[in-house]
Amino acid sequence: MKAIKLTFLLLVGLVTLSFAQQKAVEKVVIKTPTAQCENCKERIENYLKREPGVSSVNVDYKKKTTTVTYLTDRNNIEQLKTAIANAGYDADDVTADEEAYKKLPKCCKKPEGTINTTNKEPQ
Repeated sequence: MKAIKLTFLLLVGLVTLSFAQQKAVEKVVIKTPTAQCENCKERIENYLKREPGVSSVNVDYKKKTTTVTYLTDRNNIEQLKTAIANAGYDADDVTADEEAYKKLPKCCKKPEGTINTTNKEPQ
């Protein structure tokens, strides 16, 4: 009888410990208004998959959104937006890195005069 109680307590302790160690997972949707083709989709997804804690990425260039699932103890939404900007695309309120944007293929660039990569007002 004592062995059964001990086994039960051990089992309850292991289950409790495993739940306590689960990582917090968050799913966010980031507006990516400059993503406009399949090539943009592949670039953003491949770039974000290398970020720490990112478990899944889905870019919907028709809806202009990027959905990211990640571990909150390894990354946060601001870092994810910055990563998208570093790939050359706007992400919510974070503007695309100018140098990265210049390196994008022509099909991934907006028509002249429609993108602002310098955070300055158009003239």
